[in-house]
Amino acid sequence: MIELFYWPTPNGHKITIFLEEAGLPYEIRPIDIGAGDQFKPDFLKIAPNNRMPAIIDHAPADGGAPISIFESGAILEYLAEKTGKFLPSAIREKYAALQWLFWQIGGLGPMAGQNHHFVSYAPEKIPYAIDRYVNETNRLYGVLDRQLATTEHSGGFVAGAFSIADMASYPWIVPWKNQQQNLDDFPHLRRWFNAIRARPAVVKAYEIGEKIRPTAPMTEEAKKVLFGQTAKSVKARA
Repeated sequence: MIELFYWPTPNGHKITIFLEEAGLPYEIRPIDIGAGDQFKPDFLKIAPNNRMPAIIDHAPADGGAPISIFESGAILEYLAEKTGKFLPSAIREKYAALQWLFWQIGGLGPMAGQNHHFVSYAPEKIPYAIDRYVNETNRLYGVLDRQLATTEHSGGFVAGAFSIADMASYPWIVPWKNQQQNLDDFPHLRRWFNAIRARPAVVKAYEIGEKIRPTAPMTEEAKKVLFGQTAKSVKARA
């Protein structure tokens, strides 16, 4: 059984999508990031970067003691190797998927995340910062659209066949309107997005997230918890 330490964010959705697609048994342990659950000592033991998601696998493939893993990309790769699903074993196909997984982790996620911050959460609207991250998000959408054009007749997903690369990227495209993007400008991306959105496991993953998502707007105190972190604040809360 997998314990999933989770909150309904794009990085959290990546893991519920995989678990639902693979049919693995799991239990969610909510980590309310606005309330500061990510700083609790028990959570920091498995996620020292005080970020979710994280997992504990109580039945690892080596038959040993439970193993804990943090960072969404590492979790996806681990689960793919554990199950033999959504990551090809042949070296060329495997690295075709992994390079796009790392592209999301190093590019699409951080840039779209900064986009969200400066557009929606920053107390001061800074035009340079907004333009910088909206434009970079737009560039990355273009990169993904071009890649999907090349795979349209060989599976239609980011690396051809549906893989962890798609699971990683899709949740960061879901809030495209908040990122000030227009999917109609990216026809191959739009096709891919609609195909993934219709998958039953993806539907289920987002339904799970909606049951956990807070209904009230984010408070100023929650913003301080999320956006005011330093080494000192992490040490103090731990």
